[in-house]
Amino acid sequence: MEFLLVIVVLAAVVFVVAKTQKRSSATQLEDAKADARQSIERLGGQVFNLVGSDTPSKQALADASERYTAAGSQIDQATTPAQARLAKQTALEGLYYIRAARIAMDMDPGPEVPTLDGQKAAGTVTEDREVEFEGRQVAASPNPSSRTPNYYPGGRVAGRPVPAGWYSEPWWRPALVAGAWGVGSMFLFSAMFSGMSGVGYSANEFESGAGDASQELGDSADAGDMGDTGDMGDTGGGDFDLGGGDFGGFDF
Repeated sequence: MEFLLVIVVLAAVVFVVAKTQKRSSATQLEDAKADARQSIERLGGQVFNLVGSDTPSKQALADASERYTAAGSQIDQATTPAQARLAKQTALEGLYYIRAARIAMDMDPGPEVPTLDGQKAAGTVTEDREVEFEGRQVAASPNPSSRTPNYYPGGRVAGRPVPAGWYSEPWWRPALVAGAWGVGSMFLFSAMFSGMSGVGYSANEFESGAGDASQELGDSADAGDMGDTGDMGDTGGGDFDLGGGDFGGFDF
């Protein structure tokens, strides 16, 4: 009799613990969704109210709109807190494109946006560069222009760091689409960023996917309650611009 009583008590304890854990998981998911929706709604308000006045601002707003659509889809399908945080990261990327568009139009960029995963380690374009690669000129600049209308907020694409800045073409896009970098990417990176003060790693480190480890730790600290969303490069952390340049030089 006592044995049966112990079994009943244990079963009751297991039931209560399981129910509590389920309730806690549901609460965490709803909290993460609510947090993500704040960023998504903020992005949507900007996307629907801004109109680009030149090529860089129009391109940045197009990229922001793409992120808004993607974040909305991600949050609708999110079934875990991690997936909800991923939707927030996508929305934050969109907000960086909004800031870029506003800067291109000589407007107040607006409030600061939380740091993206891998953004600090990726570095920043700090000077104008133009290199010849596979028969075409590829340019990078810290500022928007008709020559460099494609913005990237900085972060990882297919596991490798891409510095924040303005570019003549979205040279990271083939890796984003294919999920892997071509052989020529290291040579382009070396020619474009070698010796640039804002990019604190070499072409070999780019090839291996490395960056400044201390900066990565800083990213984690700055991310705060956004949590670990993994490699954003593979999940929408790139520029989906369909224009700009001949990408035939990248060997997949």
